[in-house]
Amino acid sequence: MAGGWTRDGAVQDQIDDTISDAVSAARSRMPVGESVRWCVECGEEIPAKRREALPGVKRCVACQTGQDGAVRQSGINRRGSKDSQLR
Repeated sequence: MAGGWTRDGAVQDQIDDTISDAVSAARSRMPVGESVRWCVECGEEIPAKRREALPGVKRCVACQTGQDGAVRQSGINRRGSKDSQLR
């Protein structure tokens, strides 16, 4: 049930768009191509199982964890409430 000037299902559309954007962003960050044997940051050997499981990997688990922590989430505000827009 939508209220005001919105049509029915508008809230679900916002949720679907947010999820779609998050999935697209995650896919764009996934490595592609041939995996390297040595980490490009620290020089440690990347385990064969990791290279097989994730084609195109270029960092060891420790370095990739640090890289993932630095990824900023989208700043798009899809909430409809006035209070959320004031933040």
